[in-house]
Amino acid sequence: MRLTAFTDISLRVVMRLAVARQDELLTTRKVAEMLVVPYTHAAKAVARLSELGLVETRRGRGGGLQITEAGRRAPVGAVVRSLESDGDVVGCEDDPPCPLRAACLLRTALRQAQEAFYASLDTVTVASLVASPTGPTLLSLTSPE
Repeated sequence: MRLTAFTDISLRVVMRLAVARQDELLTTRKVAEMLVVPYTHAAKAVARLSELGLVETRRGRGGGLQITEAGRRAPVGAVVRSLESDGDVVGCEDDPPCPLRAACLLRTALRQAQEAFYASLDTVTVASLVASPTGPTLLSLTSPE
């Protein structure tokens, strides 16, 4: 299974925010630069993470981003489920639709495998993702000058 670029960027954003100091407010632009992702993609990720209650955003002077306590404790499986579409792993309903879709056992098997993938991620929290060596690496990221 492959995650979308949106989910990948969102997970990297929340991981970077998870290692930020309590008094450190990063901007979306700064996080995008640190993670070497387009600003527009990072902004969409931040907006969705904020909707999910994982990230708090403050506008204006002295504003920035911070991970919430719920974001820190969030199971990665739940985060990924929220960010990924509910679609099938394969394109059963694509145009043209698969002629086997009404009687296909593969679709069910793939859906079960997808759920097993998410369930394995449910045992991992955002906070656990930033343990060493990842946390120190995230802290060492700087914006390209």
